[in-house]
Amino acid sequence: MSIYVGNLDYGLEQDDLVEVFAEYGNVKRVYVPTDKETGRKRGFAFVELGTEEEESAAIDALDGAEWMGRTLKVNQAKPRESNRSGSGDRRSFRF
Repeated sequence: MSIYVGNLDYGLEQDDLVEVFAEYGNVKRVYVPTDKETGRKRGFAFVELGTEEEESAAIDALDGAEWMGRTLKVNQAKPRESNRSGSGDRRSFRF
């Protein structure tokens, strides 16, 4: 499972997310997408923790929480759906 974290401050750093999610378990991976052309963060991220139980606890605790002046949207990430034909496996997450 992977966690989607939305409505993030654009000044956020990957280490900020590691620090917050480490309270709920072992942070295995954090991915903060950026715009390909501008390099600007896109306002959301994906986080993987060590177990599904840790991820569920983080989702329950952080969804709707206020952080860096924003109300977080935290839930289970859904598989990426492509809007381009022939772009590969639609069931996989992109990291």
